[in-house]
Amino acid sequence: MSDPIVLERRGATALLTLNRPDVLNALDHAALESLRDHATALSHDATLRAVVVTGSGRAFAAGADIAAMRKMNPIEGEAFSRLGHAALASLEALGVPTIAAVNGYALGGGCELALACDWIYASSKARFGQPEVNLGLIPGFGGTSRLVRRVGVAWAKELVLAGEPIDADTALRIGLANRVCEPDALLGAALGTAEKIATKGPLAVAIAKQVVHEGQDADVGVAHALEQKAFGLVFATEDRIEGMDAFLAKRSPGFGRK
Repeated sequence: MSDPIVLERRGATALLTLNRPDVLNALDHAALESLRDHATALSHDATLRAVVVTGSGRAFAAGADIAAMRKMNPIEGEAFSRLGHAALASLEALGVPTIAAVNGYALGGGCELALACDWIYASSKARFGQPEVNLGLIPGFGGTSRLVRRVGVAWAKELVLAGEPIDADTALRIGLANRVCEPDALLGAALGTAEKIATKGPLAVAIAKQVVHEGQDADVGVAHALEQKAFGLVFATEDRIEGMDAFLAKRSPGFGRK
């Protein structure tokens, strides 16, 4: 059986491609376990600088596997939700930027997967939504919490409670997507951004991501204190010396993640 998620290396970038096009890349147990395992392995890769997540075929991921969920009892349903949360948390916790390249449908668990990435580039053909209420369900992989943080409470409620999808332009307007690209240009745009990130100071990128993530739910005074501590911390790195020396010498830096 082929891996439901394929990992490729493009230089310093890892490309994760959901690989179940016959079912619009629906997220079942195997796909979630594969995502968790790939993310765990990537967390130990010191040469990694960015991750791009996309889907094969005409969908990013059309949601969780409805046929599998139809057979679940309440205990199994909660366990499935826990697995989904664990897999997406593993991706979210990576110390490098993660970009979702949403090429088509990102519905239910697929939208939640995109939300677990640091930001989203959308194809003009992309469609986003949390349609679980149409099935008598609610989002189970973090949609209720990540949507609020990404687009605000009113839009999160509309997406979750009305269960209607939105197009790429609407996703851009409300802050769900960072950019909208023509379909043929989408993956190149995401990989191009990843390549640019690879030229930056990797420790600085990792620490900045952590400070933003931890500070978003903190009191502003606590968030400022986190930033001050982290700002001082990067002064202890060789990357900081290299970056400043390169700037002053008008040359490209050779960062070494130290």
